[in-house]
Amino acid sequence: MKIEHKKVTVRELVKDYDDGGENGVFGYGGKLDIRPPYQREFIYKAEQREAVIDTINNNFPLNVMYWAVRDDGSYEIIDGQQRTVSICQYAAGDFSFESKYFHNLQDDEQNKIYDYGLDVYLCSGPKSQKLKWFETINIAGEKLTKQELRNAVYSGSWVSDAKRYFSKTGCPAHGMASDYLSGSSLRQEYLETAIKWISKDNIVDYMGKNQEVENANILWNYFQNVINWIETTFKVKRGKMKGVDWGSLYDEYKDAQLNTDDIESETKKLLLDDDVGKKGGIYPYILTRDEKHLSIRAFTENMKQKVYEKQNGICIKCKKRFEYSEMEGDHITPWHEGGKTDEDNCQMLCKRHNREKSGK
Repeated sequence: MKIEHKKVTVRELVKDYDDGGENGVFGYGGKLDIRPPYQREFIYKAEQREAVIDTINNNFPLNVMYWAVRDDGSYEIIDGQQRTVSICQYAAGDFSFESKYFHNLQDDEQNKIYDYGLDVYLCSGPKSQKLKWFETINIAGEKLTKQELRNAVYSGSWVSDAKRYFSKTGCPAHGMASDYLSGSSLRQEYLETAIKWISKDNIVDYMGKNQEVENANILWNYFQNVINWIETTFKVKRGKMKGVDWGSLYDEYKDAQLNTDDIESETKKLLLDDDVGKKGGIYPYILTRDEKHLSIRAFTENMKQKVYEKQNGICIKCKKRFEYSEMEGDHITPWHEGGKTDEDNCQMLCKRHNREKSGK
């Protein structure tokens, strides 16, 4: 790996700047690929891109950037895309700084910005080394998500096509599934979720196998099937549906005969139940009947202490006396049979008998 330092002026950087959308983003006289396939979308907020211009305007040092040298002598950004796009967009008049667009500045003010020197390190070597270096040095600015790093390592035709569905502003996945997915499509979290579902949490293995596959049709079709199943199974969209592991539920229950009216009725009941601590767990619970998804409210220490004193430390099951620390609170009438988590429905059992009763 060869690394070479180079000074690049803003004037040189923004020459022939072109945001071609799906066709890529280029600058530096058309020789710099600002958004190679493994790079994320532009995610800087207004205050972040303005901070870049403020740094340049005050002639303060900007963090170094890294470019990879391609075989044909052109370049691609390894680190610094967000800063580069901010500079190019400002020079192109896409946003104002301190109430002035770039074309509103006097000639000397424009030249001050144009003449600002950026520190760029050019990286030459095999593609595998460039991608590894990208993963290692990309620690400045907006830290990459795990999926953004995976996109870099497994860049190719499959990732490029998958990003069409899952990673763009207003992408199809966002329009279809924003009520069910957590995170941001721009930070690759929608794509990560879809791959996690289809691969059963073996994301790296799945991406490695599909790296050179022409398109991501299988992933996209699977994702659509999951979302369609959610919408036909759970009739009402609610905010608590975000972040559920829908993929595994779909895989297990897609062919089950389910009564959607009964599901909706139980969903409403559980949403109103104060003992249910994790409302998002209602959906997997309704299908699996595993109470762990609900985080049922536990008896408070005060409740348990009062019941312990009433029982004189005697376990209801074995009739032996135990220290308070050796006992646990138990629902007399189980929660799933309508028992509440209150003092009147609490009994203290020794740990062995409480675990035997609960099947732990």
